[in-house]
Amino acid sequence: MFMTNIETIPGMTITTSHGVVSGSTVRAKHVGRDIMASLKNIVGGELRGYTELLEESREQAIERMKAQAQQMGANAIVNVRFSTSSVAAGAAEIYVYGTAVTVRS
Repeated sequence: MFMTNIETIPGMTITTSHGVVSGSTVRAKHVGRDIMASLKNIVGGELRGYTELLEESREQAIERMKAQAQQMGANAIVNVRFSTSSVAAGAAEIYVYGTAVTVRS
């Protein structure tokens, strides 16, 4: 499935627009990651545990969005955007959305 954050796919023609598709996941912090993050805050540097958590969350949200687009008969998603929000103390949502389309070369 083609995915892009622009409105078209260069070299392809959009033949059908199926509408907006989205995917999301809500993840909570892990106590072990919080402890390591607190220690890392003292010396500075990347919080790898959180980086991994966010990567996994983005991948899951994208897969859910792609599945929705495939159910609609689309073979591409254009104008993809990401959003995050705090849902509860220690939990955040990753939300991805775009427009499901059918393209041909």
